[in-house]
Amino acid sequence: MAAHRGLIRALRQALRAAADPAKGPAMQAYMKSDMPYWGVQAQPLRRITKAVFAEHPLASFEAWRDTLLAIWREAGHREERYAAIELAGGPAYRAWQTLDALPIYEELIVSGAWWDTVDAIASHQIGGLLRGYPAQMKPVLRAWAKGDDIWKRRTAILAQLGSKRETDLKLLYDCIRPSLHRPEFFLRKGIGWALRQYAHTDAAEIVRYVRRHEALLSPLSRREALKNVGRNNGR
Repeated sequence: MAAHRGLIRALRQALRAAADPAKGPAMQAYMKSDMPYWGVQAQPLRRITKAVFAEHPLASFEAWRDTLLAIWREAGHREERYAAIELAGGPAYRAWQTLDALPIYEELIVSGAWWDTVDAIASHQIGGLLRGYPAQMKPVLRAWAKGDDIWKRRTAILAQLGSKRETDLKLLYDCIRPSLHRPEFFLRKGIGWALRQYAHTDAAEIVRYVRRHEALLSPLSRREALKNVGRNNGR
């Protein structure tokens, strides 16, 4: 592997130095995580990763990929996995957000298997690939939406969270449809979130969709979808 061991050591040292033992157990309990926390919250973590990544630039796609995966796979604390996601979205590495990165993100989604990591990858990394490579990514997401892994299903549903008026509604609905009958909370919540997000762009369309699929949508999905829709919006 071409992992940058200097970056990884510096990252671990910085996270250890910033650790707050009083916060770690509460963060772990809130996230229902098997992996412990250092107790480093989001803003300090972003400052740490920004500084470490700036001091240890990665010169190739292979170095970026292997370093990211090493941080993720070798993580002893959950903040290290958050740091790997920060590296995935690093501004210096935008040129490497290509289809070659898709296997990386698929691994993170499947092995992460929890909303705190999956949702960030879905909306940013997978959403970015969809916008950059729609012809290739749409079949991938439709396949994920029908697969056995609920986190890949959730990713397919949430991939267009940031797309606003560029949302491909057919793709969104195609990705929602296979999970309408599923009982899993994170699929039902994800469906509602995706619909609610698009309601900011076109409330009438989401009201129409919910009415048309009322018998199939779970109460949770319906409630989430219409949460920010005024009583008379779309009527």
